[in-house]
Amino acid sequence: MLDEGDRVTVLDNCSTGSAANLEPFAGREDFTFVRGSITDVHDLDSAMQGCDTIYHLAASVGVMLIVSDPVGTIEHNIAGTEALLRVAADQPVAPKIFVASSSEVYGRSTAVPFREDGELVLGPTSKSRWSYACSKAAAEFLALAYHKSHCLPVVIGRFFNVVGPGQTGAYGMVLPRLVRQALDGDAMTVYGDGRQTRCFLHVAEAVDAVLRLTAALEQTNGGVFNIGATEEIAIGELAERVRRQINPAAEIRTVPYDEAYETGFEDLARRVPDLTRIQDAIGFAPQRGIEQIIDEVAQQIREST
Repeated sequence: MLDEGDRVTVLDNCSTGSAANLEPFAGREDFTFVRGSITDVHDLDSAMQGCDTIYHLAASVGVMLIVSDPVGTIEHNIAGTEALLRVAADQPVAPKIFVASSSEVYGRSTAVPFREDGELVLGPTSKSRWSYACSKAAAEFLALAYHKSHCLPVVIGRFFNVVGPGQTGAYGMVLPRLVRQALDGDAMTVYGDGRQTRCFLHVAEAVDAVLRLTAALEQTNGGVFNIGATEEIAIGELAERVRRQINPAAEIRTVPYDEAYETGFEDLARRVPDLTRIQDAIGFAPQRGIEQIIDEVAQQIREST
């Protein structure tokens, strides 16, 4: 956005990121960093002044963090979204708003590939694993409610496993964890039996989708769109590809879910998006394959150590 001549303000508490990622932009007149919270209306109002577009990406992220801090997950994802929408609705001119959601909202659904108008099937409230899915679904309900009652221009994107350079493995993100382990010569850990499948989208293509969906709000306003890739791969096979590309001598070790997360942890067997709606809306069609993504993640980790 800076390259396109926009002025950009970032509001972040850096709880799962790093302010160091923003250092290249420090001192620029067209860039402002506000260290604050999505749940603080004063921080939100300050950051929102003069903004015509808001990209709401703030949330608790990563399975490890969600399981360990279910209260924070619910507070940040629901209360934070409501606060942002409320402050945005009070602005003199309603800003365009992109709301980041997640493929997790599909829960236990077996109607693969997932369609945006498909049923959401969540597990029991006794499993903290489902608090994230529920909180993101609630955030979607809030965004669409503000769209209807306050005429806020809103578009929602459900991300499917966005990966790429800069992502940390500290909160359960599988690809950077596997790549880091292979580079360090450690055992590569696959949770569960490794047969669960995912579709990995390069972060640059995710950014492109977000910008284009928001720019096209005349057509996408009030809509929900899957944002992902369609190359389906089992996590065990992902580990094998990382090993082949980075360290053929690395060991692959499976870890039971109960040991990795919590007793009775439930995972989804498949997570594949139907991209018909986003393709029809903006012509979105991801091009980068998993081999290229692995190479880029490995290169970034090498350069940062």
